[in-house]
Amino acid sequence: MAAKIEMSTKYDHKAVEQGRYQKWVDEDLFKPSGDQKAKPYSIVIPPPNVTGKLHLGHAWDTTIQDILIRQKRMQGFDTLYLPGMDHAGIATQAKVEAKLRQEGKTRFDLGREEFVKEVWKWKDEYAKIIHQQWAKMGLSLDYSRERFTLDEGLSKAVRKVFVDLYNKGLIYRGEYIINWDPELQTALSDIEVEHKDDQGAFYHVKYPLADGSGFIEIATTRPETMPGDVAIAVYPGDERYQDIVGKEAILPLFGRKLPIIEDHYVDPEFGTGLVKITPAHDPNDFNVGNRHNLERINVMNADGTMNEQAGKYQGMDRFVARKAIVKDLKDQGYLLKEEPIVHSVGHSERSGVQVEPRLSTQWFVKMKPLAEMALKNQKTDQKVHFVPERFEHTFEQWMDDIHDWVISRQLWWGHRIPAWYNKQTGEMYVGEEAPQDIDNWEQDPDVLDTWFSSALWPFSTLGWPDADAADFKRYFPTNALVTGYDIIFFWVARMMFQSIEFTQKRPFNDVILHGLMRDEQGRKMSKSLGNGIDPMDVIDKYGVDALRWFLITGSAPGQDTRFSYEKVGAAWNFINKIWNASRFVIMNLADTPAPTQVPDVAKLDLADQWILAQLNETVAAVLRLSDKYELGEVGRALYNFIWNDFCDWYIELSKAVLTGDDSVKKANKRTVLAYVLDQILRLLHPIMPFVTEKIWLTMPHQGKSLVVAQYPTVHKQLANFQAVQQMNVLIAAIKAIRQMRADANAPLSSPIDILIKVQNPDVKTILTANQEYLEKLAHPKKLQIASDITAPKLALTAVIEGAQIFVPLAELVNIDDEIKRQEKELAKLQKDIDFLNKKLSNPGFVKNAPEKVVAEQKDKLNSYQNQQAQIEERITELKQG
Repeated sequence: MAAKIEMSTKYDHKAVEQGRYQKWVDEDLFKPSGDQKAKPYSIVIPPPNVTGKLHLGHAWDTTIQDILIRQKRMQGFDTLYLPGMDHAGIATQAKVEAKLRQEGKTRFDLGREEFVKEVWKWKDEYAKIIHQQWAKMGLSLDYSRERFTLDEGLSKAVRKVFVDLYNKGLIYRGEYIINWDPELQTALSDIEVEHKDDQGAFYHVKYPLADGSGFIEIATTRPETMPGDVAIAVYPGDERYQDIVGKEAILPLFGRKLPIIEDHYVDPEFGTGLVKITPAHDPNDFNVGNRHNLERINVMNADGTMNEQAGKYQGMDRFVARKAIVKDLKDQGYLLKEEPIVHSVGHSERSGVQVEPRLSTQWFVKMKPLAEMALKNQKTDQKVHFVPERFEHTFEQWMDDIHDWVISRQLWWGHRIPAWYNKQTGEMYVGEEAPQDIDNWEQDPDVLDTWFSSALWPFSTLGWPDADAADFKRYFPTNALVTGYDIIFFWVARMMFQSIEFTQKRPFNDVILHGLMRDEQGRKMSKSLGNGIDPMDVIDKYGVDALRWFLITGSAPGQDTRFSYEKVGAAWNFINKIWNASRFVIMNLADTPAPTQVPDVAKLDLADQWILAQLNETVAAVLRLSDKYELGEVGRALYNFIWNDFCDWYIELSKAVLTGDDSVKKANKRTVLAYVLDQILRLLHPIMPFVTEKIWLTMPHQGKSLVVAQYPTVHKQLANFQAVQQMNVLIAAIKAIRQMRADANAPLSSPIDILIKVQNPDVKTILTANQEYLEKLAHPKKLQIASDITAPKLALTAVIEGAQIFVPLAELVNIDDEIKRQEKELAKLQKDIDFLNKKLSNPGFVKNAPEKVVAEQKDKLNSYQNQQAQIEERITELKQG
């Protein structure tokens, strides 16, 4: 008796997903279990920036994280998946300033306090959008623990880290050349600079010698910095210039005298071997200037315009000034030549403008001691495990060659630097709290680099610096971090050295790195190309389960993947297959619940034993591959078992029993169908939470939720190598018969005689015992299984291990029609043979064509002649009857 069920005839992702997520949240299913005996397992979400909507990279990240958490939760771990967002200082401020510009305002019109209020409004608006997107993605987050990088608790952690590093001498304030963004008017760290190829030029300029004895030639790509030149340098001992070392040159257009010095920085092989030294506008020149005690002349304002040091060029934009200076050099006879080049130039990752090396007083972290400590930890059993392993080398290379980290930003949105300056004495105070007589002190106006607070995320979110905080004690170190390989330097490395410095522990056991999401042509997704894909649009079209399936099966760990609507559509088709198979099973279960115990295989037939053995193998593979984070392979193992073994074979085989009269066999079949479907849904749930929950709750067991159901385990009693071998024989026989039907264009609806001559007695036993399956799936008019069968004279033949299968040809085709069809094939072949004979008898072709081509044509002719002989033989047999 078929059960009455609430499943549509076709998978409807919108109906399946509607309201489900909120039920999970309302029932507190995503919170830790609180079971202190259970092993803890935690992941803190890589906090998305509150600058806009989530993209496919976020979807990829969080899908992997959610799969890990959901699986561990079902396996009985006490799981915490902690949500949160990043204030993203420079990125968010840039967005809000752009919004203000559209209104004809600047942040200076509002003032710091009002501007920060505007940014908080932006944050609140986009945090709501991100929450909606997390819900659509089905992320099993514990919202009661949600954090934001500007929360008071996290701010306290930031202040403590800053002060402790300062007191250890690892944070210092100094004047250095830094990367400067003239549009956002803030410092940038090295990794916030993107290098792009720009059109430029080498300007070869004549610098007269002060003693009138001639001139020297200097090449520069940045003539706008010439007002800041303070010296000319040559390599020590360069024989070409020994007679001018110690002399002075005249700075063109400005008339200032420049000493000619020696310094090892100069490459004597490059250009003329002479270099102008501009300490305020080049990091290498800055170091030369320090060695020779040279003056630092800053010729630019913070907005990239020229200042009073630039003389007549004051007020000009730096690039306008470049053209003006080049024109004047030309007009006054100083420009020797202009050589066009393409060179790599740094651009701000956030604003896109060309970065300006600029002399500036900033706050820095002394990185070498911290990097050495992180590298040392990687040689212990408490190391962070990189997946794939090759990225550990990337991490080590960067840490080996690390530079001091500029952490101050000239912004208003972010963590204020906890340093104050006395208004009367100029004395500086650094502390976690403001000085008591605050009226006499002024706080440093700068804020900290966003990555400074993000680096503390794995432990600051869990209650640190309170070492006794319950969550910190229970869930730290976290188990896994999932992120893109492109932010190893930005974030992963910084979390590692800060965690080791402040907690003496690694921040996470494993870091799982995926690649970049590219478009179908393999291009990086970007606004400029207009090739970005909104994951919410994909979900609307195909459902989140299909998107999640695509994201984990689309590539191997650490590899980029190409987004493909076609592949997401294929994922939807797979889910629809699962839906239809589940619908069939549930309709045929009557009131049979999924067994809570493993079925007793001794009572079951071959197909039942086989499917349970295949299920057991699949569970083992999924557990093994999941532990190695090979989720794409997990997906493939599940797909092969569900589509091939369960849907294409076991369900089809079960119909033979379900439509029969044996009540015991029917009951066994329902039990196995219920058990296997239940286990499939549990295995799939971490990847496809919505559709699996819907189907599972429709089954006649009415459990609470798959979210907290037990994950499948391996059962030794289900392992059955013999059943798998025997079933392979049965499947091979059915496949062979179906192929013969296809070859003869004989559909399953037309019964045919099937003769199976068995040489192996075990094969005979298998096929005889499972005759009902052969009858159902091969649809014979007459089925004979024996060892003494005489092969019919005219028959299609197939060979399987231990047996031959014959289908008498008269059963399949009309002999006269078949003769006509074969004669048509023969005529077609004769034309091809005649054409090739003519071609190969042409001396010009044989002589002039490449030897390989001639040989290929001869092979083709030989093949056609063999086919011709076989068809002629077959026609003769058919005519003889």
